Amino acid sequence: MFDQAQIEQIKLIRDYISTAHRAVVTCHMSPDGDAMGSSLALCRVLNNMGVETRVITPDEPNHNLLILPGTDNVIWYTRFQPMVEKCLSKADIIFCLDYNDLKRVDRLEDSIRKSSAVKIMIDHHLYPNLDSVSALISCPERSSTCSLLYSVLSEAGMSEYVDEDVATCILAGMMTDTNNFSHNANHPEDYLIVSHLVSQGADKNKLYNQLFNTFSESCLRLNGYALSHKMEVYNQYHAALIWLTRDELNEYKYKKGDTEGLVNRPLSIPGVIYSAYLREESDFVKVSMRSVGDFPVNIVCEKYFGGGGHLNAAGGEYHGTLNQAVDLFKSLLSVNMQYIEK
Repeated sequence: MFDQAQIEQIKLIRDYISTAHRAVVTCHMSPDGDAMGSSLALCRVLNNMGVETRVITPDEPNHNLLILPGTDNVIWYTRFQPMVEKCLSKADIIFCLDYNDLKRVDRLEDSIRKSSAVKIMIDHHLYPNLDSVSALISCPERSSTCSLLYSVLSEAGMSEYVDEDVATCILAGMMTDTNNFSHNANHPEDYLIVSHLVSQGADKNKLYNQLFNTFSESCLRLNGYALSHKMEVYNQYHAALIWLTRDELNEYKYKKGDTEGLVNRPLSIPGVIYSAYLREESDFVKVSMRSVGDFPVNIVCEKYFGGGGHLNAAGGEYHGTLNQAVDLFKSLLSVNMQYIEK
């Protein structure tokens, strides 16, 4: 599973942990299920080992992820900055999970860089930036950071600290990052891991209902409105687009996570190969893209929206108006045909 160089890195990580008293686990901006799942799981493992550990996020996690064990102890920079700074200043180790570059933690970046703590990165995205990182485990071929984390824990001889809460968090991340194993989930190791997690007490059926099948009334109405009034399908370009203004989001009492999975819905239309969802924030436009087959949404997001990700799941940001972001996407429809006509 791991090559010799990776095994040496895992041994180094275990050595760092063995001498640590306090640790902080961080993840990327707008943390998704994989970011939160891996962070909460590792936090629980370290606490089980006697290392005082907190999870710090750049901003507030999606509300639908608050069902995961341990979320009541998460602190986010945008609301608890003094507490975050104190935790970082006292940490012996800072773990960087589910991101490949410190830029992805936004305003938290400077605080992490200034810390004298050892920085350890565990991630499954392409092109990791080794700047300021003391140890790195990067496996882009893995479906999720949660899956990779479980393998790292096993290789490090830390499986005994995986309890039901850890198993639940890891399984949640694996499920959400693959849309319940519907994409980027062909690695045989994933299903062996799921078996182990279930044996540790993780309830897959319960998690599915909580993560994929539980919605507030306003959330359902918002998604219905988006599909009925704001979805455009470009059949000749095999593409679809949904965009929502801040006023529209506010009208339906939007909470973070209410539109999770919305970008996937147009992919159920025969002939649609890739889909984009643009959400207006206060000072930028959040871009999410999904695709099927070999269409590389990661390349599109990297080239035009300052982001990246995986072949079939990627995201980015547009710093301009929502209308400008919509116009840019539409201007790329003919350009993107090069990836379809191969």
